[in-house]
Amino acid sequence: MNESEVLGAYDRADLYEVVYEGRGKNYEREAAVTAALIRERNPGARSLLDVACGTGSHLRYFVGAFGEVAGVDLSERMLDRARDRVPGVPLWQGDMRKFDLDRTFDAVTCMFSSVGYLADVGELTATLESFARHLTPGGVVVVEPWWAPENFLPGHVQGDVVRVGELTVSRVSHSTWQREGAASRMEVHWTAAHPETGVSHHADVHVMSLFSRREYLDAFARAGFAAEFVEHDWAGPGLYVGVLGGG
Repeated sequence: MNESEVLGAYDRADLYEVVYEGRGKNYEREAAVTAALIRERNPGARSLLDVACGTGSHLRYFVGAFGEVAGVDLSERMLDRARDRVPGVPLWQGDMRKFDLDRTFDAVTCMFSSVGYLADVGELTATLESFARHLTPGGVVVVEPWWAPENFLPGHVQGDVVRVGELTVSRVSHSTWQREGAASRMEVHWTAAHPETGVSHHADVHVMSLFSRREYLDAFARAGFAAEFVEHDWAGPGLYVGVLGGG
């Protein structure tokens, strides 16, 4: 058995992908629903920027729905994986709060609750303003939030074991309140085992803000969007959809 190794899951993009896809996360379905929401509000939308694109799991399906797609992510390791998954798609390393690509798109997406990592409403507003700067007039933004205070489950434990080929990965997590209920703290432990490389352990902690629906909608309005909350048919906290300059 190898010495236990404490690294974040985002430092091991391969494990991240294996677990979430093994748990049944349907990136293709999510991308299709998102593309439909965009086209309902902007039928002529042809270009899309996926912010916090990660390993490109949504981007690979957006490629078939839009004439031009691109991605931004904070993690260079995630982008390395995405470059293999979506060859030829422009990808940039950047912070969602302040990136500047010096161009615009018809749609901007931010999936998988990535905005939950923003520390406060000020950072949420700055992020939505960054999105607005990268949108054409009437452009559409789709944001998948983290849980809100009223539907977060403190003490929740999640456990999964996934096998892909000779690789076995287990993931367990435990969630609690943090910052006097304004955020959640999720501790995650990953164990990976392979016949040739043995066993390794990876641990990380995710502190994610629990913004209320009102805080989201007010931040969208400050950034120039007419926005609404939309339920969807996969497990998760829903979606916010905004139109730049709408209303």
